Amino acid sequence: SRRCGLAAGRSYSGGGAYPSVSLTCPLPGVPKAVFAAAEGRERFETRVTVLENGLRVASQNKFGQFCTVGILVNSGSRHEAKYLSGISHFLEKLAFSSTAQFGSKDEILLTLEKHGGICDCQASRDTIMYAVSADARGLDTVVNLLADVTLQPRLSDEEIEMTRMAIRFELEDLNMRPDPEPLLTEMIHAAAFRDNTVGLNRFCPVENTDKIDRDVLHSYLSSYYTPDRMVLAGVGIEHEHLVECARKYLLGVEPAWGTGQSGAVDRSVAQYTGGIIKVEKDMSDVSLGPTPIPELTHIMIGLESCSFLEDDFIPFAVLNMMMGGGGSFSAGGPGKGMFTRLYLNVLNRHHWMYNATSYHHSYEDTGLLCIHASADPKQVREMVEIITREFILMAGAVGEVELERAKTQLKSMLMMNLESRPVIFEDVGRQVLATNTRKLPHELCALISQVKPTDIKRVVTKMLHKKPAVAALGDLTDLPTYEHIQAALSSKDGRLPRLYRLFR
Repeated sequence: SRRCGLAAGRSYSGGGAYPSVSLTCPLPGVPKAVFAAAEGRERFETRVTVLENGLRVASQNKFGQFCTVGILVNSGSRHEAKYLSGISHFLEKLAFSSTAQFGSKDEILLTLEKHGGICDCQASRDTIMYAVSADARGLDTVVNLLADVTLQPRLSDEEIEMTRMAIRFELEDLNMRPDPEPLLTEMIHAAAFRDNTVGLNRFCPVENTDKIDRDVLHSYLSSYYTPDRMVLAGVGIEHEHLVECARKYLLGVEPAWGTGQSGAVDRSVAQYTGGIIKVEKDMSDVSLGPTPIPELTHIMIGLESCSFLEDDFIPFAVLNMMMGGGGSFSAGGPGKGMFTRLYLNVLNRHHWMYNATSYHHSYEDTGLLCIHASADPKQVREMVEIITREFILMAGAVGEVELERAKTQLKSMLMMNLESRPVIFEDVGRQVLATNTRKLPHELCALISQVKPTDIKRVVTKMLHKKPAVAALGDLTDLPTYEHIQAALSSKDGRLPRLYRLFR
């Protein structure tokens, strides 16, 4: 009885249980710990195998019982120029519904549950990703399920009708949300790449929800869901096992839409146009609760950057980190970007600004660096002036301290994100889909370390020669004209006073 009492606890905590064992020695009777170790380059390199039908199989070792496996397709809203806009949005919502083998979504979820699995599908402008995280021992079942979901969806009338309802609700919710960032992102892309490629709407327009049916979906799928446009990526499994499963379930499979003549694939290169998209909207009553949210006008100004395949992508990523920023309530704590330019020069100096955040969107053939700012409608003119000034000051002197801080923060963010298995999976899949290979984290960190102040100045100078893209949402009574914004951004170093005169 004393063994379970206080005396026993005191004796144990004082070391009385093992009086002769040093803290530097293992406890007797306890099995020796086995630690994960990377033995040679083959333990951390991404391995890629191309099957006979063109499908790429990529895997990355990661220790642990669970794995993340998925199929990425080179397909998205940018490929819908010859189709009804919104097909990718429909496919995202229809994912993991009934297939040739599985009678319903519930059946799929029950199958995954046996292996502790979860599933998800995400559609972006250039990629659709079907992913499953589950116990690695269920890999055979998982790959079979992914192959069926991707190539054998039933797309029943009932499922399509339910998807129509879900999309209508999502579009309604999008317009009611207090945070307009997703809406502004769509608007800035539409302004920057008007009516082409990445400028096409990622969300299905309301008028198209009734027009998209099984025939439309099959027509699109027959063109874009081909093996040569797919990557089967996995993290946490043996490469040979993944290749074996790919051969078993993804080689020689006839898709639900048949193997007939497929339509032409849109290989258009993004054409940057610049321009402005304005949406007058009453933002005075967007609060979801009893506490009112201040009425704000939101502005996003962007300029073309570069593709993620170009060498300048790394300097642009460092520049974006150097600009940083955030909302007026998101400061505080290390790593929150309190020393970034948009905090030091904008949010700390202008208390009436609610938000100033830098974003960098990059694609296979283009990119967009933009700043999102929010303020009271009466101060829109001054807000635009401040943001355009920050763009011009990018071409000025870059301090060694702020550059080193931005590079360190970028490397830190990269490494912390890549501690997550699903993030590694997405990184492996996207890089192999675009380049057939993968740059490892230490290679990216080496490239980040090489960025110099002259690199930042070079990419900014090139960027400032382009027409701006502007998205504006809210009360736009005091918004300067697009011509004024364009003229202000064409100002160079030493001519900043002209910027202020343009807005007076």
